[in-house]
Amino acid sequence: MGRIRGKEIRNATIDVLKKYKNMFNEDFENNKTMLNKVISAQKRNRNKVAGFITKLAKNKAIEEFIIEHSSK
Repeated sequence: MGRIRGKEIRNATIDVLKKYKNMFNEDFENNKTMLNKVISAQKRNRNKVAGFITKLAKNKAIEEFIIEHSSK
């Protein structure tokens, strides 16, 4: 079983990916630095969002995630 991500992390990820999805890739460190340029968040939340984006990128699921949560 994996960890459950809160609504705050998912919503922040959705917002960031809708606007800047081309900036992110499978590298966690790159995603952290790009998030610093895009949003201002606490270090812990930034790392959680960057980790979630990295996970989606590795699974090639960024597009599906955006489409799935766009209608909500």
